[in-house]
Amino acid sequence: MTSPTPAPSATPGTPRARATIADVAAEAGVSKATVSRYFNHRERLLSPDIAARVEAAIAKLAYVPSPMAQALSHGRSRLIGLVVADITNPYSVAVLRGAEKACQEAGYLVMLFNLGNDRERERAAIDALASYQVDGFILNTLGQGEGLADVNTLHGKPAVLVDRRHAGLAADFVALDNEAAMRETCAHLVEQGWQSLLYVTQPLQGVSSRLERTAAFRACIAAQGPKVRGEVLEIDAQQGEDALARALAEFREREGSKVRCAVVAGNSVVTLRVAAAVARLQWTFGQELGFVGFDDPEWAPLIRPGLSTVAQPTDAIGQRAAQCLLERIGGLQGAVRENLLPGTLIVRGSSLGV
Repeated sequence: MTSPTPAPSATPGTPRARATIADVAAEAGVSKATVSRYFNHRERLLSPDIAARVEAAIAKLAYVPSPMAQALSHGRSRLIGLVVADITNPYSVAVLRGAEKACQEAGYLVMLFNLGNDRERERAAIDALASYQVDGFILNTLGQGEGLADVNTLHGKPAVLVDRRHAGLAADFVALDNEAAMRETCAHLVEQGWQSLLYVTQPLQGVSSRLERTAAFRACIAAQGPKVRGEVLEIDAQQGEDALARALAEFREREGSKVRCAVVAGNSVVTLRVAAAVARLQWTFGQELGFVGFDDPEWAPLIRPGLSTVAQPTDAIGQRAAQCLLERIGGLQGAVRENLLPGTLIVRGSSLGV
Protein backbone atom coordinates (compact mmCIF):
# COMPACT_ATOMS: atom_id res chain seq x y z
CA MET A 1 0.00 0.00 0.00
CA THR A 2 1.32 3.42 -0.88
CA SER A 3 1.74 5.89 1.91
CA PRO A 4 -0.35 9.09 1.83
CA THR A 5 1.24 12.00 -0.01
CA PRO A 6 0.81 15.44 1.54
CA ALA A 7 -1.39 17.79 -0.44
CA PRO A 8 0.61 20.33 -2.44
CA SER A 9 0.98 23.57 -0.53
CA ALA A 10 0.17 26.85 -2.20
CA THR A 11 2.65 29.68 -2.32
CA PRO A 12 1.46 32.55 -0.10
CA GLY A 13 -0.44 35.13 -2.11
CA THR A 14 -1.21 32.74 -5.00
CA PRO A 15 -4.50 30.93 -5.55
CA ARG A 16 -4.43 27.28 -4.55
CA ALA A 17 -4.69 24.89 -7.48
CA ARG A 18 -7.97 22.98 -7.63
CA ALA A 19 -7.55 19.47 -6.30
CA THR A 20 -7.82 16.61 -8.76
CA ILE A 21 -8.99 13.03 -8.39
CA ALA A 22 -5.30 12.06 -8.46
CA ASP A 23 -4.68 14.33 -5.45
CA VAL A 24 -7.53 12.65 -3.56
CA ALA A 25 -6.18 9.20 -4.42
CA ALA A 26 -2.69 10.15 -3.25
CA GLU A 27 -3.99 11.70 -0.02
CA ALA A 28 -6.07 8.61 0.77
CA GLY A 29 -3.36 6.20 -0.33
CA VAL A 30 -5.59 4.48 -2.89
CA SER A 31 -5.92 4.32 -6.68
CA LYS A 32 -7.92 6.75 -8.82
CA ALA A 33 -10.24 3.85 -9.69
CA THR A 34 -11.05 3.45 -5.99
CA VAL A 35 -11.97 7.14 -5.70
CA SER A 36 -14.10 6.80 -8.82
CA ARG A 37 -15.95 3.88 -7.26
CA TYR A 38 -16.63 6.00 -4.20
CA PHE A 39 -18.16 8.79 -6.29
CA ASN A 40 -20.22 6.34 -8.32
CA HIS A 41 -21.89 5.18 -5.09
CA ARG A 42 -20.28 1.77 -5.18
CA GLU A 43 -19.09 1.87 -1.56
CA ARG A 44 -20.12 -1.77 -1.24
CA LEU A 45 -16.98 -2.56 -3.27
CA LEU A 46 -14.84 -0.71 -0.71
CA SER A 47 -13.97 -1.67 2.85
CA PRO A 48 -15.24 0.73 5.54
CA ASP A 49 -11.65 1.78 6.26
CA ILE A 50 -10.88 2.69 2.64
CA ALA A 51 -14.20 4.49 2.20
CA ALA A 52 -13.49 6.52 5.35
CA ARG A 53 -10.02 7.46 4.09
CA VAL A 54 -11.38 8.59 0.73
CA GLU A 55 -14.06 10.65 2.44
CA ALA A 56 -11.48 12.26 4.72
CA ALA A 57 -9.21 13.08 1.76
CA ILE A 58 -12.12 14.69 -0.12
CA ALA A 59 -12.94 16.85 2.89
CA LYS A 60 -9.32 17.86 3.49
CA LEU A 61 -8.68 18.84 -0.14
CA ALA A 62 -12.16 20.38 -0.64
CA TYR A 63 -12.37 18.29 -3.80
CA VAL A 64 -15.42 18.80 -6.03
CA PRO A 65 -15.85 16.33 -8.91
CA SER A 66 -16.36 17.73 -12.39
CA PRO A 67 -20.02 17.37 -13.47
CA MET A 68 -18.84 16.96 -17.08
CA ALA A 69 -16.42 14.19 -16.17
CA GLN A 70 -19.07 12.40 -14.11
CA ALA A 71 -21.60 12.65 -16.93
CA LEU A 72 -19.13 11.39 -19.52
CA SER A 73 -18.27 8.44 -17.29
CA HIS A 74 -21.91 7.42 -17.70
CA GLY A 75 -21.87 8.03 -21.47
CA ARG A 76 -23.70 11.38 -21.32
CA SER A 77 -22.45 14.97 -21.30
CA ARG A 78 -25.97 16.28 -20.54
CA LEU A 79 -25.29 19.04 -23.06
CA ILE A 80 -27.56 19.93 -25.99
CA GLY A 81 -26.17 21.80 -28.99
CA LEU A 82 -28.49 24.47 -30.43
CA VAL A 83 -27.62 26.01 -33.80
CA VAL A 84 -29.62 29.07 -34.95
CA ALA A 85 -29.47 30.95 -38.23
CA ASP A 86 -29.68 34.42 -36.70
CA ILE A 87 -29.77 35.21 -32.99
CA THR A 88 -30.93 38.78 -33.76
CA ASN A 89 -34.23 37.35 -35.04
CA PRO A 90 -36.72 37.49 -32.12
CA TYR A 91 -38.14 34.13 -33.23
CA SER A 92 -34.81 32.40 -32.60
CA VAL A 93 -34.48 33.95 -29.15
CA ALA A 94 -38.01 32.94 -28.16
CA VAL A 95 -37.54 29.35 -29.34
CA LEU A 96 -34.22 29.21 -27.48
CA ARG A 97 -35.99 30.14 -24.23
CA GLY A 98 -38.52 27.35 -24.65
CA ALA A 99 -35.88 24.75 -25.50
CA GLU A 100 -33.64 25.84 -22.64
CA LYS A 101 -36.50 25.59 -20.16
CA ALA A 102 -37.33 22.01 -21.16
CA CYS A 103 -33.67 21.00 -21.16
CA GLN A 104 -33.03 22.47 -17.71
CA GLU A 105 -36.04 20.64 -16.28
CA ALA A 106 -34.54 17.40 -17.62
CA GLY A 107 -31.09 18.19 -16.19
CA TYR A 108 -29.45 19.30 -19.46
CA LEU A 109 -27.66 22.50 -20.42
CA VAL A 110 -27.88 24.19 -23.83
CA MET A 111 -24.85 25.33 -25.82
CA LEU A 112 -25.67 27.92 -28.51
CA PHE A 113 -23.96 28.49 -31.87
CA ASN A 114 -25.15 31.47 -33.94
CA LEU A 115 -24.56 31.21 -37.69
CA GLY A 116 -25.12 34.92 -38.29
CA ASN A 117 -27.03 33.96 -41.46
CA ASP A 118 -23.84 32.47 -42.94
CA ARG A 119 -25.14 29.44 -44.82
CA GLU A 120 -21.66 27.91 -45.14
CA ARG A 121 -21.09 27.45 -41.39
CA GLU A 122 -23.60 24.73 -40.51
CA ARG A 123 -21.14 21.87 -40.58
CA ALA A 124 -18.52 23.93 -38.75
CA ALA A 125 -21.10 24.73 -36.05
CA ILE A 126 -21.99 21.08 -35.56
CA ASP A 127 -18.33 20.06 -35.49
CA ALA A 128 -17.60 22.74 -32.86
CA LEU A 129 -20.47 21.63 -30.63
CA ALA A 130 -19.62 17.96 -31.14
CA SER A 131 -16.15 18.67 -29.75
CA TYR A 132 -17.89 19.37 -26.42
CA GLN A 133 -19.51 15.91 -26.57
CA VAL A 134 -23.08 17.21 -26.83
CA ASP A 135 -25.71 14.48 -26.65
CA GLY A 136 -27.76 15.85 -29.56
CA PHE A 137 -28.64 18.87 -31.70
CA ILE A 138 -31.55 21.26 -32.15
CA LEU A 139 -31.16 22.93 -35.54
CA ASN A 140 -32.88 26.18 -36.54
CA THR A 141 -30.73 26.93 -39.57
CA LEU A 142 -30.96 27.99 -43.20
CA GLY A 143 -31.03 24.38 -44.34
CA GLN A 144 -29.12 24.85 -47.58
CA GLY A 145 -25.69 25.79 -48.90
CA GLU A 146 -22.31 24.10 -49.24
CA GLY A 147 -22.01 23.86 -45.44
CA LEU A 148 -25.39 22.15 -45.07
CA ALA A 149 -25.67 19.65 -42.24
CA ASP A 150 -26.62 16.11 -43.19
CA VAL A 151 -26.80 12.80 -41.42
CA ASN A 152 -23.09 12.22 -41.98
CA THR A 153 -22.12 15.40 -40.12
CA LEU A 154 -24.01 14.71 -36.90
CA HIS A 155 -21.28 12.53 -35.34
CA GLY A 156 -23.80 9.80 -34.66
CA LYS A 157 -25.98 12.08 -32.52
CA PRO A 158 -29.74 12.63 -32.92
CA ALA A 159 -31.08 15.95 -34.16
CA VAL A 160 -34.40 17.82 -34.27
CA LEU A 161 -35.20 20.48 -36.87
CA VAL A 162 -37.04 23.66 -35.91
CA ASP A 163 -38.95 25.83 -38.42
CA ARG A 164 -36.81 24.86 -41.43
CA ARG A 165 -36.58 21.49 -43.11
CA HIS A 166 -33.36 19.97 -44.48
CA ALA A 167 -33.66 18.07 -47.74
CA GLY A 168 -30.77 15.74 -46.84
CA LEU A 169 -31.55 15.20 -43.18
CA ALA A 170 -34.28 12.88 -41.91
CA ALA A 171 -35.04 14.12 -38.39
CA ASP A 172 -37.98 15.04 -36.19
CA PHE A 173 -39.42 18.41 -37.21
CA VAL A 174 -41.21 21.06 -35.11
CA ALA A 175 -42.71 24.24 -36.54
CA LEU A 176 -45.71 26.48 -36.96
CA ASP A 177 -48.51 25.11 -39.14
CA ASN A 178 -47.77 27.64 -41.88
CA GLU A 179 -50.57 26.60 -44.20
CA ALA A 180 -53.29 26.88 -41.58
CA ALA A 181 -51.91 30.18 -40.25
CA MET A 182 -51.78 31.75 -43.71
CA ARG A 183 -55.26 30.50 -44.54
CA GLU A 184 -56.67 32.13 -41.40
CA THR A 185 -54.76 35.37 -42.09
CA CYS A 186 -56.03 35.72 -45.67
CA ALA A 187 -59.59 34.78 -44.70
CA HIS A 188 -59.56 37.48 -42.00
CA LEU A 189 -58.32 40.18 -44.39
CA VAL A 190 -60.89 39.25 -47.02
CA GLU A 191 -63.68 39.28 -44.42
CA GLN A 192 -62.61 42.79 -43.46
CA GLY A 193 -62.99 43.98 -47.03
CA TRP A 194 -59.37 44.10 -48.22
CA GLN A 195 -59.40 43.33 -51.95
CA SER A 196 -55.73 43.18 -52.98
CA LEU A 197 -53.07 41.49 -50.85
CA LEU A 198 -49.29 41.81 -51.09
CA TYR A 199 -47.18 39.16 -49.36
CA VAL A 200 -43.77 40.60 -48.41
CA THR A 201 -41.07 38.06 -47.53
CA GLN A 202 -37.35 37.79 -47.14
CA PRO A 203 -35.68 36.08 -50.14
CA LEU A 204 -37.05 32.54 -50.50
CA GLN A 205 -33.63 31.00 -51.32
CA GLY A 206 -34.84 27.48 -50.65
CA VAL A 207 -35.74 28.21 -46.99
CA SER A 208 -38.64 25.85 -46.32
CA SER A 209 -40.69 28.05 -43.97
CA ARG A 210 -40.58 30.95 -46.45
CA LEU A 211 -41.50 28.65 -49.33
CA GLU A 212 -44.39 27.12 -47.38
CA ARG A 213 -45.88 30.48 -46.42
CA THR A 214 -45.52 31.80 -49.97
CA ALA A 215 -47.16 28.70 -51.45
CA ALA A 216 -49.98 28.91 -48.89
CA PHE A 217 -50.51 32.60 -49.71
CA ARG A 218 -50.79 31.87 -53.43
CA ALA A 219 -53.19 29.00 -52.73
CA CYS A 220 -55.37 31.29 -50.61
CA ILE A 221 -55.53 33.91 -53.36
CA ALA A 222 -56.37 31.28 -55.99
CA ALA A 223 -59.17 29.95 -53.79
CA GLN A 224 -60.76 33.41 -53.60
CA GLY A 225 -61.21 33.67 -57.36
CA PRO A 226 -61.28 37.01 -59.24
CA LYS A 227 -62.68 39.03 -56.35
CA VAL A 228 -59.30 39.11 -54.55
CA ARG A 229 -55.91 39.72 -56.14
CA GLY A 230 -52.51 38.88 -54.72
CA GLU A 231 -48.81 39.49 -55.33
CA VAL A 232 -45.56 38.35 -53.72
CA LEU A 233 -42.63 40.70 -53.07
CA GLU A 234 -39.20 39.45 -51.95
CA ILE A 235 -36.98 41.96 -50.16
CA ASP A 236 -33.38 41.47 -49.10
CA ALA A 237 -31.22 43.12 -46.47
CA GLN A 238 -29.57 45.41 -49.01
CA GLN A 239 -32.84 47.12 -49.95
CA GLY A 240 -33.43 50.23 -47.88
CA GLU A 241 -36.74 51.64 -46.67
CA ASP A 242 -36.84 53.98 -49.67
CA ALA A 243 -36.96 51.02 -52.06
CA LEU A 244 -39.65 49.26 -50.02
CA ALA A 245 -41.64 52.47 -49.71
CA ARG A 246 -41.55 52.88 -53.51
CA ALA A 247 -42.69 49.27 -53.95
CA LEU A 248 -45.64 49.80 -51.59
CA ALA A 249 -46.59 53.05 -53.31
CA GLU A 250 -46.44 51.35 -56.72
CA PHE A 251 -48.59 48.50 -55.39
CA ARG A 252 -51.25 50.96 -54.27
CA GLU A 253 -51.02 52.90 -57.54
CA ARG A 254 -51.45 49.76 -59.68
CA GLU A 255 -54.57 48.79 -57.79
CA GLY A 256 -56.15 52.23 -57.91
CA SER A 257 -57.63 54.41 -55.20
CA LYS A 258 -60.89 52.45 -54.96
CA VAL A 259 -59.26 49.11 -54.17
CA ARG A 260 -58.49 48.38 -50.53
CA CYS A 261 -54.92 47.07 -50.31
CA ALA A 262 -53.25 45.14 -47.50
CA VAL A 263 -49.85 43.62 -46.76
CA VAL A 264 -49.01 40.29 -45.14
CA ALA A 265 -45.46 40.26 -43.70
CA GLY A 266 -43.50 37.00 -43.59
CA ASN A 267 -41.93 37.56 -40.14
CA SER A 268 -41.11 40.23 -37.56
CA VAL A 269 -37.99 41.34 -39.46
CA VAL A 270 -40.16 42.14 -42.49
CA THR A 271 -42.83 43.70 -40.27
CA LEU A 272 -40.35 46.22 -38.89
CA ARG A 273 -39.20 47.17 -42.38
CA VAL A 274 -42.77 47.56 -43.64
CA ALA A 275 -43.58 49.77 -40.62
CA ALA A 276 -40.58 51.98 -41.41
CA ALA A 277 -41.63 52.26 -45.06
CA VAL A 278 -45.24 53.13 -44.12
CA ALA A 279 -43.95 55.84 -41.77
CA ARG A 280 -41.79 57.21 -44.59
CA LEU A 281 -44.87 57.37 -46.82
CA GLN A 282 -46.79 59.07 -43.98
CA TRP A 283 -49.51 56.47 -44.24
CA THR A 284 -51.54 54.98 -41.39
CA PHE A 285 -52.06 51.26 -41.07
CA GLY A 286 -55.71 50.33 -41.44
CA GLN A 287 -56.35 53.33 -43.70
CA GLU A 288 -54.03 53.55 -46.69
CA LEU A 289 -52.81 50.01 -46.06
CA GLY A 290 -54.16 47.03 -44.16
CA PHE A 291 -51.69 44.75 -42.42
CA VAL A 292 -51.10 41.36 -40.75
CA GLY A 293 -47.62 40.10 -39.89
CA PHE A 294 -46.28 36.69 -38.91
CA ASP A 295 -44.71 36.79 -35.40
CA ASP A 296 -45.99 39.00 -32.60
CA PRO A 297 -43.13 41.25 -31.40
CA GLU A 298 -43.73 43.14 -28.17
CA TRP A 299 -43.78 46.46 -30.04
CA ALA A 300 -46.61 45.42 -32.42
CA PRO A 301 -49.37 47.01 -30.27
CA LEU A 302 -47.39 50.27 -30.09
CA ILE A 303 -47.50 51.11 -33.80
CA ARG A 304 -50.72 53.00 -34.44
CA PRO A 305 -53.43 51.68 -34.50
CA GLY A 306 -51.87 48.38 -33.37
CA LEU A 307 -50.51 45.76 -35.77
CA SER A 308 -52.48 42.57 -36.29
CA THR A 309 -50.20 39.55 -36.09
CA VAL A 310 -49.98 35.78 -36.15
CA ALA A 311 -48.35 34.85 -32.85
CA GLN A 312 -46.22 31.74 -33.15
CA PRO A 313 -46.20 29.37 -30.15
CA THR A 314 -42.44 29.84 -29.85
CA ASP A 315 -42.16 28.64 -26.27
CA ALA A 316 -44.11 25.48 -27.10
CA ILE A 317 -42.06 24.96 -30.28
CA GLY A 318 -38.81 25.18 -28.32
CA GLN A 319 -40.08 22.90 -25.56
CA ARG A 320 -41.47 20.34 -28.00
CA ALA A 321 -38.19 20.30 -29.96
CA ALA A 322 -36.26 19.64 -26.75
CA GLN A 323 -38.69 16.91 -25.70
CA CYS A 324 -38.39 15.18 -29.08
CA LEU A 325 -34.61 15.29 -28.86
CA LEU A 326 -34.51 14.01 -25.28
CA GLU A 327 -36.75 11.11 -26.29
CA ARG A 328 -34.32 10.22 -29.10
CA ILE A 329 -31.35 10.53 -26.74
CA GLY A 330 -33.21 8.18 -24.40
CA GLY A 331 -33.32 5.54 -27.13
CA LEU A 332 -36.64 6.16 -28.91
CA GLN A 333 -36.56 4.59 -32.38
CA GLY A 334 -38.97 4.73 -35.28
CA ALA A 335 -39.97 6.98 -38.17
CA VAL A 336 -39.30 10.71 -38.01
CA ARG A 337 -42.09 12.77 -36.50
CA GLU A 338 -43.61 16.05 -37.70
CA ASN A 339 -45.04 18.43 -35.11
CA LEU A 340 -46.99 21.36 -36.60
CA LEU A 341 -48.32 23.71 -33.92
CA PRO A 342 -51.15 26.20 -34.48
CA GLY A 343 -50.58 29.96 -34.51
CA THR A 344 -52.88 32.55 -32.95
CA LEU A 345 -54.29 35.41 -35.00
CA ILE A 346 -54.22 38.55 -32.84
CA VAL A 347 -56.50 41.16 -34.39
CA ARG A 348 -55.67 44.83 -33.87
CA GLY A 349 -56.52 48.00 -35.74
CA SER A 350 -54.22 47.50 -38.75
CA SER A 351 -56.41 44.81 -40.30
CA LEU A 352 -59.81 46.22 -39.37
CA GLY A 353 -59.74 49.39 -41.45
CA VAL A 354 -62.10 52.30 -40.91
